[in-house]
Amino acid sequence: MALDRRIVELYDEYTHKPLDRRVFFNRLIALAGSVAAAEAALGLLEPNYAHAQQVAPDDARISTERLDTSVDGVALKGYLVAPKAAGRRGGVLVIHENRGLNPHIEDVTRRMALAGFTALGLDFLTPLGGTPKDPDEARALFPRLPAEEVVRQGRAALKLLAARPDATGKTGAIGFCWGGGAVNDLAVAAPELAAGVVFYGRSPNLAGVPQIKARLLIQHAARDTRLVQALPEYEAALKAAGIRHEVIVYPDVDHAFLNDTSAERYNAAAAKQAWERSVAFLASETGAA
Repeated sequence: MALDRRIVELYDEYTHKPLDRRVFFNRLIALAGSVAAAEAALGLLEPNYAHAQQVAPDDARISTERLDTSVDGVALKGYLVAPKAAGRRGGVLVIHENRGLNPHIEDVTRRMALAGFTALGLDFLTPLGGTPKDPDEARALFPRLPAEEVVRQGRAALKLLAARPDATGKTGAIGFCWGGGAVNDLAVAAPELAAGVVFYGRSPNLAGVPQIKARLLIQHAARDTRLVQALPEYEAALKAAGIRHEVIVYPDVDHAFLNDTSAERYNAAAAKQAWERSVAFLASETGAA
C-alpha cells in the first residue's frame, strides 16, 4: 500500500530543508499514528544501498579507481569508472544529491560506464572534508558549500575528463536533485560543457541562461510541485535564448523517482525510460570525436 502523501511530502521537507531529525521523526509519528508505523514508513523512504546495487564494483567489464588529484589548483576526489573495452568515448560527470558521494551514486557512476562513457562521480564536499557516512551530517554541509566552488570543481572535472587519451574531448554532466541544480549552474558557467542532464534539480539564475552553450535534457516528476511550478519560467528563458533543450515531466511519480534505494519513491518504469533517454542524449552529444 502506498504511503500517505503527507508522509512523502514530510520526508521531502526533511531532506531538502533540511529538518532536524528529531523534529522530523516526531512529526512523522503524528502522521503515521505510532512509533512502529513511523519506523515502517521510514524504512520505505530512506535509502537502502545494499538492496539497489545494479552493477557490482568488481564487474569485469569496467575499471574503477579512487580519484585523488588536482586540476589547475582545484582538488578533486571521487570515483572514476571506465569501460575496459578499447575506444574513444565521451566523459560524463555524475553529480550527487545532497547526501554526497554515497554508494548509490557510485553505482550510478558504474552504470554510466557500462553505457559506454568514462564516468566520474565527484565528491563535491571535498573542500569540507569529504562526504561523511551519516547522511544527515552530509546534508548539513551543503549550505556551507559556495556556489562558485561547485562550479570550480565541476569545470576542473570536465577538463580532466576531456584530456584523457581515450576521450573524444566532449563532456557531459548528469545530476540528481542538488546535483541537477548544479548541472544547470555548470551549464551557465562552463561553455565547454556539451550536454547536461538534469534530474529534478532547481533552475539556475535565469539572467545567466543566454550564456548556456550545452544542450539540455531536463527531467522532472509531476508530483514534485515545488520544482515543476518553476519550470515554465526556466523553459521560457531557454526558448528566448535559443538554447537547445527538452523538458520532460513524468506523470504520477515523485521527486527522486530514479533513486532505487528508496522503495516508496522509486518508479521502475519511469526510471528505465528516463535513464535510456539520458544515455542516448549524452551519447549523441559527447560520443563523436
